[in-house]
This record gives sequence, structure tokens and C-alpha cells, in this order.
Amino acid sequence: MVVVTGRDFRANTAKYVDVAYRGEDVVVKSRAGSFRIVPVTENDIIVNKRDLAEELRGALMEVKESLEGKRKLNTLDHLINELRDSND
Repeated sequence: MVVVTGRDFRANTAKYVDVAYRGEDVVVKSRAGSFRIVPVTENDIIVNKRDLAEELRGALMEVKESLEGKRKLNTLDHLINELRDSND
């Protein structure tokens, strides 16, 4: 594990990002607290606030249409199988 100050991290960002990329823990200590730097993997999901709000609006619309009889919702098993298929 590599522990660095915020100042050192800012001065040598590329170096510490490379260390984290190689799998070693990088901890940045600052006045605001301590933070661990880790690479984002293909299994991580990064969503901004606007995208999340749009996804939730779409989900609510699906439920509304289902309650009105205009749409049939997928079963939990179907959704799980979709997730498994998308990860293969």
C-alpha cells in the first residue's frame, strides 16, 4: 500500500494512477480525509445524476403503463437472465 499526501498526489498523479492500475492500493491523505484510488472496472457502473433521473422516469412510465394494462412487465427471472447474457 502506498500512502501519499494530497499535494504529492497532485504533483505526481500519473505515477499514482499507474500504481493503482497495477493493482496496488493508493491512499491519498488530505485535510478532507483519506481516499483510496482504485481503477474502474468493466463491472462498475458509472451514472451521472441526469442519466439516473432519466432511467427512473422510464421505469416509472413502464409501471404506469403496466397498471393501465398497456404493457406487460418482465419477470425477475427474465431480467436476471438478461443481465447474465449481457455480461457474457
